[in-house]
Amino acid sequence: MLRNTLRQCSRQLQCAPARATFSSLAQPSRSAISTCRRPLALTQRRQYAVSAEDTNKGVVRTSPDPNDSFLQGNTANYIDAMYMQWKQDPTSVHYSWQVYFHNMESGDMPVSQAFQPPPNIMSSPQGGAAHKPGMGMASAEGTDVMNHLKVQLLVRAYQARGHHKAKIDPLGIRSEAEQFGYSKPRELELSHYNFTEKDLEQEIELGPGILPRFKTESRKKMKLKEIIEACERLYCGSYGIEYIHIPDREQCDWLRERIEVPTPFKYSVDEKRRILDRLIWGTNFEAFLATKYPNDKRFGLEGGESLIPGMKALIDRSVDFGVKDIVIGMPHRGRLNVLSNVVRKPNESIFSEFAGTAEANEEGSGDVKYHLGMNFERPTPSGKRVQLSLVANPSHLEAEDPVVLGKTRAILHYNNDEKEASSAMGMLLHGDAAFAGQGIVYETMGFHQLPSYHTGGTIHIIVNNQIGFTTDPRFSRSTPYCSDIAKAIDAPVFHVNGDDVEALNFVCQLAADFRAEFKKDVVIDMVCYRKQGHNETDQPFFTQPLMYKKIAEQPQTLDIYTKKLLDEKTFTKEDIDEHKAWVWGMLDESFNRSKDYVPNSKEWLTSAWNGFKSPKELAEEVLPHLPTAIEESQLKHIAEKIGGAPEDFNVHKNLKRILAGRTKTVTDGKNIDMATAEALAFGSLCMEGHHVRVSGQDVERGTFSQRHAVLHDQETEKTYTPLQNLSDDQATFTISNSSLSEYGVLGFEYGYSLSSPNALVMWEAQFGDFANTAQVIIDQFIASGEVKWLQRSGLVMSLPHGYDGQGPEHSSGRMERYLQLCNEDPRIFPSPDKLDRQHQDCNVQIAYTTKPSNLFHLLRRQMNRQFRKPLILFFSKSLLRHPLARSNIEEFTGDSHFQWIIEDPAHASGEIESHEGINRVILCTGQVYAALVKEREARGEKDVAITRIEQLNPFPWQQLKDNLDSYPNAQNIIWCQEEPLNAGAWSFTQPRIETLLNQTEHHNRRHVMYAGRNPSASVATGLKVSHKNEEKALLDMAFTVKQDKLKSE
Repeated sequence: MLRNTLRQCSRQLQCAPARATFSSLAQPSRSAISTCRRPLALTQRRQYAVSAEDTNKGVVRTSPDPNDSFLQGNTANYIDAMYMQWKQDPTSVHYSWQVYFHNMESGDMPVSQAFQPPPNIMSSPQGGAAHKPGMGMASAEGTDVMNHLKVQLLVRAYQARGHHKAKIDPLGIRSEAEQFGYSKPRELELSHYNFTEKDLEQEIELGPGILPRFKTESRKKMKLKEIIEACERLYCGSYGIEYIHIPDREQCDWLRERIEVPTPFKYSVDEKRRILDRLIWGTNFEAFLATKYPNDKRFGLEGGESLIPGMKALIDRSVDFGVKDIVIGMPHRGRLNVLSNVVRKPNESIFSEFAGTAEANEEGSGDVKYHLGMNFERPTPSGKRVQLSLVANPSHLEAEDPVVLGKTRAILHYNNDEKEASSAMGMLLHGDAAFAGQGIVYETMGFHQLPSYHTGGTIHIIVNNQIGFTTDPRFSRSTPYCSDIAKAIDAPVFHVNGDDVEALNFVCQLAADFRAEFKKDVVIDMVCYRKQGHNETDQPFFTQPLMYKKIAEQPQTLDIYTKKLLDEKTFTKEDIDEHKAWVWGMLDESFNRSKDYVPNSKEWLTSAWNGFKSPKELAEEVLPHLPTAIEESQLKHIAEKIGGAPEDFNVHKNLKRILAGRTKTVTDGKNIDMATAEALAFGSLCMEGHHVRVSGQDVERGTFSQRHAVLHDQETEKTYTPLQNLSDDQATFTISNSSLSEYGVLGFEYGYSLSSPNALVMWEAQFGDFANTAQVIIDQFIASGEVKWLQRSGLVMSLPHGYDGQGPEHSSGRMERYLQLCNEDPRIFPSPDKLDRQHQDCNVQIAYTTKPSNLFHLLRRQMNRQFRKPLILFFSKSLLRHPLARSNIEEFTGDSHFQWIIEDPAHASGEIESHEGINRVILCTGQVYAALVKEREARGEKDVAITRIEQLNPFPWQQLKDNLDSYPNAQNIIWCQEEPLNAGAWSFTQPRIETLLNQTEHHNRRHVMYAGRNPSASVATGLKVSHKNEEKALLDMAFTVKQDKLKSE
């Protein structure tokens, strides 16, 4: 079989172009042997590995086959390469390989005898004499072949395991035994290959698998000891590289070409001067803060100062590849240093925050200084400019990761660069314990190849100070390295000693190169230490006495690098000391100016937000409500487009009927449903130039099969998105199913919404309760990001909500949690000027619509005003197709607008009494309205009015007061909800309605009464019978509960 394979490959090579080179033939995609090889799905081993078996079937083997020692899957790539080289020029490979390949192709002997080792290499299992050399292979020749293969395996071992020996720990406390279960990889020992000290002088042919880039015209061989020394230097020095886990051979070869060279990096005097300058700034910044503010927390970078020159080298290299925007996310550790020396936040601003001299910012409540972000455009040494954006972050570690990627993706979109992803890049800094421990890291890394989420590769830098607060690595992770999770996405990992600043510089540049070449994530594990405790007031000796004894003896990174430069005679001590003094003087000047420093909010904002009102302006001005209605002709145009597909596109017959029905409702102007209203809103915004992006689990079809935004050809499975084909000049409509993640995806979409105010960004939960796994994003970013960090967002969260007997996880969107986050005071009825600014002053909007037209206006309102606020939008599953949830076309056109509350339409139809004849007013929100209408009809009640509150926050103070004043004779004001007493909107609406009733003409002594489910630990029952009984009880309560006593009685 193998002989036939080789012959087939030979014929292929004979047909190859004469100008083909060995390097091109050695690529896996072009390898003749690779194309002849059986698919991996059929066998885990290559043809070489099974050849001896296949040719000896039925033979009982009493001793090891000599081919087994090297014909294994992990050496097949090397054999492929040498075989190709031999076919091009037989003399270009070692004589032993010439004999082997000749025997394989000649057919003069069985394949299993093509190679036989000499007697001293392999002994028989019975302890007797080894096999004698076979035909065509003398004993010396066999030894050469075996030694050559063993050296290949040794080099391979360094590639795979060299990082285990690398000197990456500046403290020397990294324990091989604890991390890997042994003190040293056996594959890196001479004895593992039966080599002795005498063999170290033996010369080995360089070539495929054995340092091929060391080979020159004058040097074609190296001694074994020289090969080992080279491998030790390349793979076991100040950095160790993990890349063998990557299945793509092109990527592995690319890394080898840059690593396995005599001198991987050598910096010029100017480059060393730049590295030194950056290291001095980073070091002096920490020392200056420690001197001026010794009792303040700053979460300093001492022990990891080389991060500053490393980050700047990475940025400079990335900019040379065309990156114009870099979005950075990082935790508190070293953040102030990065703000000052990388992002270039004015030191005056930082010092004023420490001193407390800056006046209280009228634009928000602010946050601690080590959470703050910054935007700045700075030049690079090559003369190019780059926009740096450090996103603000909470203390919830790694929470900013998806936000960074979302913002980066948005920049790529606006740069029309989503495919190439060359103009913007995300950079994430992590702590070692957080990278290994926080699940959001994995969720975020999972975006790297998703079509609507990838950003062309993120560069991760782990500032690995080998401790998590007070927790040792062996207690904070279950893997040898904190970076091991990155192997799940086949990312290369560069471990590097933080005290070797030039090695870190090289690794950072290499990471930038790899990202630019392959558009993939890269991880840099910068092993360093934390000189102080978790913060500067913490005592680390309590829990890590031995570690901190080592740290106390450890020279500073700057001192180590200075000594290296002095030993090399690159600079003089006087030059270096003079520069240190100059940097300190610059910091001192900034300190003196900080006393009069006035904060500038523009440091936070990107140019895309120019023209939008700031929080301070929103608090002082009253902005007009812009119209949200559109022309009927435009509605019909959009309806025509969403109602079908091209003629040659095979839409499912049932779906074709549904889509045609949507078009007909708009054409007829009657019975427009929720899904159609949503599509009309999206389409109209796109035609007005607003980018629309919708994401979440199953959003393309919709969890409840309601949306059908993406159509699938029933024969080819090609897709067609009608809203992307409205007009030639429309803005982009993007809708994409997401990964099965809430925390990560919601954070991503929030980040996307920060980049520009001109996009409607909507995230939809599969079921409302599922959003609770993203609570950190909701609490720390969406609800409070503007007041803490001046970060404005118009993000829409679409949450299914409604009690249909489907159990606790498929009923409630946890409305009460969002309402609790609202910043409005329920105790005071707002003044007229406050009422005019309700939307401007609120932190989030919360709505639960029951009419399609209201949904239409609500979505369009997000874009049709001069400010942006997040919108939490609950929607009912049952109302998606309910006959009560229908609108006519005139509710989308003319003077129509969003209705905060909806008065009972039964007044107009005459189904109930006039306003004066109403005895009971039931207030509600959402789908319970439909159940109340049905119950009222069944009871035949004519004196009960049902008022729907469509928007809960900002609360409709004036609208609801006017509504209640229109019922002068009402004796009972009821709040009815489906949810339990300790859930839903009751705890939010009850104090507001009580305050509001005090302002009414006729009800100022009344209380609002409750009708709903009893308090419950579980938000909903999963038993159908219990659900029906509970619903019957709450509806009965709504129509029978009475005011027991008036206020002051």
